[in-house]
Amino acid sequence: MKILVAGLFIVSMASCSVSGPLFITDNPDGGKVGESSYRVIFGFILDGGDASIKSAAENGSITKVSTVDTKVEAGLFVTRYITVVTGE
Repeated sequence: MKILVAGLFIVSMASCSVSGPLFITDNPDGGKVGESSYRVIFGFILDGGDASIKSAAENGSITKVSTVDTKVEAGLFVTRYITVVTGE
């Protein structure tokens, strides 16, 4: 029984994080970074988040977007999708 509980605990704590480029422009990198995200729990979007490029740029006070990256942080039950925008 202890092995089963320990195994379930380890599986529930296991997670994965993947990131990658999505979009690159010729605009210079101004050093500002903005993020936007939403969470999916059991396949349902529950927190009403917004992972759009526009909201990420607004969160970082960015007017000229230089790069857009995406990240996915996946757990057993919860997955978080993040959009990261850099620019000036």
